[in-house]
Amino acid sequence: MNYNGMLKEGSLEGKVILITGGGTGLGKSMGKYFMELGANIIITSRKQDILDKTAEEFSKYPSKVLPISGDVRDHKDVKRVISESLNEFGKIDCLLNNAAGNFISPTEKLTTKAFDVVIDIVLKGTYNYSLLLGKHWIEDKIPGVMLNIVTTYAWTGSAFVAPSAAAKGGVLALTRSLAAEWVKYGIRCNAIAPGPFPTKGAWDRLFPKPLSTFFNFEKKLPMKRYGNHQELANLAAYMMSDYSSYMNGEVVTLDGGEWIYNAGEFNKLEKVPKSAWSIIERAVRGKKKK
Repeated sequence: MNYNGMLKEGSLEGKVILITGGGTGLGKSMGKYFMELGANIIITSRKQDILDKTAEEFSKYPSKVLPISGDVRDHKDVKRVISESLNEFGKIDCLLNNAAGNFISPTEKLTTKAFDVVIDIVLKGTYNYSLLLGKHWIEDKIPGVMLNIVTTYAWTGSAFVAPSAAAKGGVLALTRSLAAEWVKYGIRCNAIAPGPFPTKGAWDRLFPKPLSTFFNFEKKLPMKRYGNHQELANLAAYMMSDYSSYMNGEVVTLDGGEWIYNAGEFNKLEKVPKSAWSIIERAVRGKKKK
């Protein structure tokens, strides 16, 4: 399996990309590839020490990384991060709304505070950055690019992650709304709906070890494997680049066919042995075995 970068060298050269949740996990993986392609990046999250560690890892690239701690839920913090980024680079070309929070639980066991924790990070954090940076782009006539990370259950819903489903559903609606409204300013808004891409920390909250005793999630996937971070980074880089300049309001699913496989009423019939199909065929046609 080839997990190398797909875009040619320099595809993001000269661009400045702000990444929320950029110090760890998928945000870190996408940021790394953006820098490999020549972009300058701003990575932000609440913990400066983690951001500094990631920035040190990225220092080997010729482009620049700026680590700034901030809380996506606080619009004052968001304004500060944007201001410091503009002071450093003079512009911000692209925004990657990646910051997220999630955990599994029966919904009836949750408190209102538990809902707030997820929705404030995912939905409020996304609209804080989208609105404040979007206003700057419009005022300065900058054709910015916004990429939001959603999930496939943003449009189907999902049991046991109700706060996340509600928040991601809101982000999906916001993506399409701004794509329609802000295209007149030259601003493009798109989203990626990733399937399972394991990350340390987030993955432990979604699939803790006790849960693995009940079922093997990987074996339930149609491709029988998880996504590789480079696969997601490739898609994100393309959607940030000028190669995708005609893409707007699009939500691209990258889940190995998971959601569509589980949505189809008869998809699980693949488990029927081949030898049984002749019997089934006769039953359907009403023919008796001679």
